[in-house]
Amino acid sequence: MAPERFFLELEPPLESLRQRPHVVIVGGGFAGLAACRALAGADLRVTLIDRRNFNLFQPLLYQVSTGLISPSDVASPLRLLVGRQANLQVLLGEVDHLDVDRRRIGFEGSDFAYDHLILAAGSGSTYFGHPEWAELAPSMKTLEDAEEIRRRLLLVMEEAERTPDSERRRHLQAVVIVGGGPTGCELAGSVSDLMRHSLERDFKQLDPADTTITLVDPGDRLLRALDPQLSAAAAQALEAAGVRLLLGGRVRTIEAGRLSVTSAEGEQVLEAATICWTAGVRASPLGGELARASSCRLDRGGRVEVEPDFSIPGHPEIRVIGDLCAYAHTPDGRPLPGMAAPAVQMGAWVARDLRGRLEGWTPKPFRFFDPGSMAVLGPGRAVADLRGLTFSGPLAWLLWGLAHLAFMPDPENRLLLLLKWLWVIGTRQRSALVIGQPQAPAAVTEP
Repeated sequence: MAPERFFLELEPPLESLRQRPHVVIVGGGFAGLAACRALAGADLRVTLIDRRNFNLFQPLLYQVSTGLISPSDVASPLRLLVGRQANLQVLLGEVDHLDVDRRRIGFEGSDFAYDHLILAAGSGSTYFGHPEWAELAPSMKTLEDAEEIRRRLLLVMEEAERTPDSERRRHLQAVVIVGGGPTGCELAGSVSDLMRHSLERDFKQLDPADTTITLVDPGDRLLRALDPQLSAAAAQALEAAGVRLLLGGRVRTIEAGRLSVTSAEGEQVLEAATICWTAGVRASPLGGELARASSCRLDRGGRVEVEPDFSIPGHPEIRVIGDLCAYAHTPDGRPLPGMAAPAVQMGAWVARDLRGRLEGWTPKPFRFFDPGSMAVLGPGRAVADLRGLTFSGPLAWLLWGLAHLAFMPDPENRLLLLLKWLWVIGTRQRSALVIGQPQAPAAVTEP
């Protein structure tokens, strides 16, 4: 029997909004936040619901995991970002049920009504049918994930410092990262810099030469979304930083301190005290709930297949944006990637479309402007593909930094990041190396 629910009706932020259409936005990530900001001043009542009270700047989580910056540098309270909008109310909680016929969502044990619904619930990690791997190999999707990876890295370094057994030290100084996309490459480069330079400077017992970092990916090259020349440049930069690349490798098993990988060379076992997972992404379970409630279609990654205006068939009042949507209405028919730039543009366009319907005008059809892709590989090392213009090395690294500062939603965090990056460049010292308490592994999303 389904749990009993009661109907939740909250007073609007302003009395003038009592009879205005109610727009509910689920998810305060890049897409949801862009939609909120674009609806500022509209003659609409807006409610933003998220299970976290902050917006997380996921592209820089790897810097949290390696002590370059603090968790607060990439997490901005939603109320600080959009809470002052007169027509908007922020609610903390998790949406777990959708009733599209009655236009209500299940929210913390109650039903909440909407006139228009924007789902921007994002995505989580998937271990391809092996959720038990999550505890052994944390992913890089949540703030807790990044803090747990940092805790594990620092703890093994501390244990190695007090261990007289040289074999045990080499095991503790070994790291395996699964996944050769931007997150995996960025994490590998930063882990190498952390473990080699910090070991050399701050730990007396350890030899940086005993550190081994292995990056495993099933493909034939890193960063497959980029130009092959940039993939080659990325591989060269990581290898120069001491990262071993194991391409064409597929993970078969993960156990405490070891994993087995099959490749063209056969099966091999990698021993490492720290294992990190950046290989799998699957859309929020809310996509599956929407499919059950409306019969909309999902792609293989659990993303909702949407119409050109981001609605679902038969329900123009429901829009799906960000990592949760599979938007294939592109010139080449390929769905837009789950990245910050598409999410921001989706959120802003859907908000303009809603305002246009209310105010009697029609926006131009959605067209994604692709600013390019990039990945940083360590201090002064990066690759960038900006609409066909390719860069590598220090110039790409500078462009990467400017782009990420521009996307940072909180001006205060933008300034703090710039100052911290300048400090790291000038001193090679990381300020966020405090070992915290262990975290429970984040929930993973499996089909």
